[in-house]
Amino acid sequence: MSDSFADLLARVRTCRHCADLPLGPRPVLRAAPQARILIVGQAPGRRVHETGLPWNDPSGDCLRRWLALDRETFYDAERIAIVPMGLCYPGRGPSGDLPPRRECAPRWHPPLLAALPRLELVLLVGRYAIEHYLGRQSSVAAAVRDWGKAPPPFFPLVHPSPRNRRWLRDNPWFEAEVVPAARARVHALL
Repeated sequence: MSDSFADLLARVRTCRHCADLPLGPRPVLRAAPQARILIVGQAPGRRVHETGLPWNDPSGDCLRRWLALDRETFYDAERIAIVPMGLCYPGRGPSGDLPPRRECAPRWHPPLLAALPRLELVLLVGRYAIEHYLGRQSSVAAAVRDWGKAPPPFFPLVHPSPRNRRWLRDNPWFEAEVVPAARARVHALL
């Protein structure tokens, strides 16, 4: 890892811009300049905040299953970078975790993406990532159904949260059509 990239990661990991968060700031991400794939999710949940390992929860288990990746490959930062929209756990709201803090992605995504020159695929996981990178969509379902129309290198996915089980059950086309396409794109770059 180059010194300048290591310096950037050090600056990100020591960010205290959101010192008012309920559990305090703890930016959680993984990246290396060699990565060809980037996963952009929402924000760490409480368990991820506690462990410091992104997608280290049931949502991550589901995402790894969709992509047919073992933990070792998934967490190999030289192959797959993981940078959520909000780098820190935003806290709990009335119906689940709060959304990612709005100031985080504009602050950190531009320098991080500029430092990842080999990216060929960016998986946009969930509404916040899809809207940030593809603009406001009529719905997440529409953006995901039209994944082939997303400009390269983007590939939109629904969030694999257990809270979306009903949506997944009601939209079998997702696991029948979109998951295999995403999996094929990922494996072609590994």
